[in-house]
Amino acid sequence: MSQFFRPNIQRNGRIARGVIGSLCLVAGIIVAGDYSLWGLILVVAGLFALFEALRGWCFARACGIKTKI
Repeated sequence: MSQFFRPNIQRNGRIARGVIGSLCLVAGIIVAGDYSLWGLILVVAGLFALFEALRGWCFARACGIKTKI
C-alpha cells in the first residue's frame, strides 16, 4: 500500500493540481451557500486536489493512467 501513495508527480503537476483544487474549493464554498449537492461535490473535489498537490501524488497515475502534467 505504501507504494501506491508514494509521490509520483513533479513541480508542474503539483502547481496545476493546487490551482485546480483552489478553484474548486472556492467555487464549492460559493455554491454550498445554497445547500446544494454540487457545492459539496466541488468542496470535496477541491480538498482532494489540494491533498494531491501537497503530497505530490496523483490518483490517476497511481492507478496506471498516464497524464501529460
